[in-house]
Amino acid sequence: MPLSKNQENFHVKPYNETDGKKSQVEAMFDNIAPKYDFLNHLLSLNIDKRWRKKAINLLKPSNPQHILDIATGTGDLAIALEKQLKPRQIIGVDLSEGMISFGRIKIFKLGLRKTITLEKGDSESLRFADATFDAATCAFGVRNFENLHKGLSEIKRVLKPNAKFVILEFSMPTNFIVKNIYLTYFQYILPFLGKLFSRDKSAYSYLPESVKNFPYGENMLKIMTEVGFRNSEFKPLMFGIATIYNGLA
Repeated sequence: MPLSKNQENFHVKPYNETDGKKSQVEAMFDNIAPKYDFLNHLLSLNIDKRWRKKAINLLKPSNPQHILDIATGTGDLAIALEKQLKPRQIIGVDLSEGMISFGRIKIFKLGLRKTITLEKGDSESLRFADATFDAATCAFGVRNFENLHKGLSEIKRVLKPNAKFVILEFSMPTNFIVKNIYLTYFQYILPFLGKLFSRDKSAYSYLPESVKNFPYGENMLKIMTEVGFRNSEFKPLMFGIATIYNGLA
C-alpha cells in the first residue's frame, strides 16, 4: 500500500504559523495542559483507559524492568505501566513542560516518585545511551513527531536487542458508516468542545487532521520495518478508531 504525499511528508501543524511542527506541538500542549486529562477522558468516554491496558498487556511476557514512555504527557500511560507491570524504573519523556508538570503532581499524589520520572525531552534526540531500556511505549504521540522515521529510529537506538516497542495511536476506521460518524465527531463536535473547555480550538482541530494524515495500519508497519523493528504487527481497536502496533528492536 503506497504512502500518500501527505503521509510521506506528514507536515500537519496545530497552528498556521511558520514555526516548525515540533515547536507548535510543544506550545499546543502547554496551552491545553490544565484541561488535558479532563477532556481526554471525557471525549473518549474513558475508552482510552481500556486501550492502554491492552497495549501494556503486550509487555507482560517479557517483564521489562526499565521502560521508556515517549510523549508521556501527564503520565497516564506511565502510571498504568507501574500498576500493571511493577517495573523498577519508568522514564517518561515529553516536549511539553506544561504537561509534565501536571504529571509530576499526579505521580507525587500516588506515591510513585521512586519508580516514575518525567522529564522534558525530544523523541528525535534522546539523551540516553544505546541499548538502555527493556521496553518502550508511546500512547497517542507518534503522529505528533516532526520526523516520524527519525523519532522511531531514535527509540530503537535506546532499546536493548529484542526489546519490545508498543504504540497506541488513533487511526482511520475502514468501515464506511463508522468512518463517517468518526469524522463528523472529530471535525465538528470535538473542536467545539475543545474550544469550550480549553479555549484552544486549534488544538482540537489539529487532532482530526493529524489522524487523517497519519500512516496507519500496513503503512505504519512499513515504516517500522524501514527503521529496523522486527516482527512488527498491528491490531485495530473498535473498528479501527485506534490501533496498537508493536515490534522488536
